[in-house]
Amino acid sequence: MATSGAAQHKNEEQLALARTLHNVPWCEQYERMISGMLPLFIHAYLPRYDSLVPELANARFKARAWCHRYNSYFPAPDEASASSFDSLQQLRTGWLRELVGSVKGDQAFIEPPFYVDYGCNIRLGDRFYANFNLTILDCGLVTIGDRVMFGPNVSIYAATHETDVQSRRENIEYARPVVIGDDCWVGGNVVILPGVTVGKGCTIAAGAVVSRDIPDWSVAMGQPARVVKTVRPVD
Repeated sequence: MATSGAAQHKNEEQLALARTLHNVPWCEQYERMISGMLPLFIHAYLPRYDSLVPELANARFKARAWCHRYNSYFPAPDEASASSFDSLQQLRTGWLRELVGSVKGDQAFIEPPFYVDYGCNIRLGDRFYANFNLTILDCGLVTIGDRVMFGPNVSIYAATHETDVQSRRENIEYARPVVIGDDCWVGGNVVILPGVTVGKGCTIAAGAVVSRDIPDWSVAMGQPARVVKTVRPVD
């Protein structure tokens, strides 16, 4: 059976990055998951991970409970602790730090609804902004640089499956990291697929499907996304 891009060994680079994150359900199976290995009960002859261990299952449950609170809460008019938009944003930023692995600075702004698999595998740079309905499937590490803006309905998928039909019947999944560099603008309804790196200073046009790396200072559009021009680099 084909194993696509799944890893057969732990990825020490990803593990080193994960050690810088907060709220991580650290265990042997977590290490295997972010390394991109296959599930434990498949391919007995390959290194693999078990997505059903209590540490990972509890982390997913925690993430869904967190999303429900973040997405559904709005203060009553007489609630002193969040009586203005600024105070509401401060509250949401505090909540982000409870789940997201790393939040740089104090200006992260994510409009609800916001959905994640784990949350702890996400690194947000300074002055990150996301409009409504951001979805990040962070079975692998997702790193977002400084001064990055997302339009509505952006989806980042670090989780993937094999193309072999029997493989999907057997619930095989694995993960590949996603990286978005500094000063990027990602338009509405963009989908960024597993294993992709978007370089710094890039613009990804609305509706694009990013299935391959985009070099620094590029404008990309289409399905799949292709570079259509470059922009002047800045310091």
